[in-house]
Amino acid sequence: MLEVFFLSIIQGITEFLPISSSAHLILFSKYFNFSNENLTLNVSLHVGSLLAIIVYFKKDLLDFVNNKILFYKIIFSSLPVIICGYFLVKYNLINFLRSYEIIGWSTILFGILLYFSDLIKPKKTINKDFKYSYAFYVGLFQVLSLIPGVSRSGITITGARFLNFNRIDSVKISFLISIPTLLAVSIYNLKGLLLGENLEVSILNFLGIGLSFIFSYITIKIFIQFLKKFSLLFFAIYRVILGTVILLYVYY
Repeated sequence: MLEVFFLSIIQGITEFLPISSSAHLILFSKYFNFSNENLTLNVSLHVGSLLAIIVYFKKDLLDFVNNKILFYKIIFSSLPVIICGYFLVKYNLINFLRSYEIIGWSTILFGILLYFSDLIKPKKTINKDFKYSYAFYVGLFQVLSLIPGVSRSGITITGARFLNFNRIDSVKISFLISIPTLLAVSIYNLKGLLLGENLEVSILNFLGIGLSFIFSYITIKIFIQFLKKFSLLFFAIYRVILGTVILLYVYY
């Protein structure tokens, strides 16, 4: 029960903040010896985050007639990471990227990159300027999120900021792109459950979905409000400090 609670908090908060959910899940799981390899729990946590982003942007999603071109671009933007992620998992390459050293360096380097991208003055808006070429560009950035410590939201926000989109629109692009990505992760994990004939679902799984949804929704709401008043500097500093601590542990 306690493990589900902590993992739900970590998933809900770090999935949408530019600080890497995978890095935090790996670090916390190893430190506290959590057995988060439970596939049904993994599905539950991602489903909770997926539901949160769908509920938060329900108006945009329901207004499909006016936004269908935008959603085509969002799906197009998500294809690179879904394809690359599939092959990394298929050939069991993802485990080679889960070391403390890689997490530490990627946390620092992409935190610094996030800081410099946030210095760029915004000139574009998502409604007028988000072209297919920009969607593909952000999608290529998102591929880097397969490396633990990079952060899917962080790298997509970074990519959008480098394209001169303002912070709020950059975050919106990042969050909308997360929908097909989270859906793909959930479907892939569910496929693993079906093929493994392990369909045991307990109250803990529903608790995981509920808690992940709550913490994800609250995080999305607070993060967007935060960026209306402040920059991304806080998250860049946090990443550098966290990465430095990890590297000190690795090398000393």
